[in-house]
Amino acid sequence: MTTAQLDFSGGSLILARPGTGDPTLRAWDAADELLLEEAICAAAALGEPRVLVVDDQFGALSLGLAALSPTVVADSAVLPAALAHNASLNPEVTPPESVFSWINAPEGPFDLVVLRIPRQADYLAWLLRWLNRVMADSGVLLAGGMIKHLPARSVDVFAEAVRTEQVLPARKKARVIRCNRGAATLADWSATWKGYRLGDRKGDVGIEALPAVFAREKLDIGTRLMLPHVVNEVSTARAGDSALDLACGNGVLGLAALSERRGLQLVFSDVSSQAVLSARRNVEKAFPDAKAAFSHRDGVESDLGAFDLILLNPPFHEGGVVGDHIALRLFEQASQHLRPGGRLLLVGNRHLGYHRSLRRYFSSVQQLDASPKFVVFRAGNR
Repeated sequence: MTTAQLDFSGGSLILARPGTGDPTLRAWDAADELLLEEAICAAAALGEPRVLVVDDQFGALSLGLAALSPTVVADSAVLPAALAHNASLNPEVTPPESVFSWINAPEGPFDLVVLRIPRQADYLAWLLRWLNRVMADSGVLLAGGMIKHLPARSVDVFAEAVRTEQVLPARKKARVIRCNRGAATLADWSATWKGYRLGDRKGDVGIEALPAVFAREKLDIGTRLMLPHVVNEVSTARAGDSALDLACGNGVLGLAALSERRGLQLVFSDVSSQAVLSARRNVEKAFPDAKAAFSHRDGVESDLGAFDLILLNPPFHEGGVVGDHIALRLFEQASQHLRPGGRLLLVGNRHLGYHRSLRRYFSSVQQLDASPKFVVFRAGNR
């Protein structure tokens, strides 16, 4: 965890960034700095605005604007824990009482919205249309991000959804756009759900997902390589066996497992609330009688219990940072939540060398399949 001090016109904060251990990475970037400055000025002009912060990363925006008592909503389950930890480093700051997600989104109207622009164009389009519903008629939207991470179609996406008032000059390779409420709504947008069909020897299942979900329009090639091994693994499952689809995304791995063994007790878990909502929708449509539960959280925690099988296609990027730090944490947590004789089935990028990492946490590691880019492993403890 890397800790540093953020100085801005509203004061200073000590902020820690969880995860990588890289001392060059901070819990904020220049986009956060620019958003804080603009938000403080906008709030002063608006009087006593009701403020909404959307998709803060590690708490810089939520704590930096704490004097305005903002409502906070984020897709990622990383934020609540990061925000709580960073609030403990700044005891003079009163943090938000809770963090909403898209599972339980807040209600407007909001006079000032501070938004971190996501990397996915469809998710940005979804957010802007949702914001049009919860912004006050005269509300102000401040949307910012690092220029290198802005979606390629961001100019068009903003033009289609909201009224752009001003594109502020870039600073430290960051950009903030000041907007007003537009007329576009989610009701008249056809791209909220996108997906594909997944066929196997037992039938055909529809897989759909919301815009923040990985590989929502087509089956990614790593998952494709893993799917036959999921079917093989659960074909010998006993009645009452439990499984976890960890980092489930749209739930495709768990759905393949349920297609083979309807009686499997399966938990779908993901750091993205839109992923959890997508997996739930897919399971309820395909297997309405399934023994399935859904959990929005970052990793595996003790209250989930222990499992006979954990399925995993681990993320390898977070907030623009690419690496194996997320996978390593999930490997360790998975090893602690397997029942005796339980196994972890996963697929990973070949270049990340997961066979070496897995041996830190599991006594048995077996390669089941490989392609030029991906490798499928089974791991367990004897």
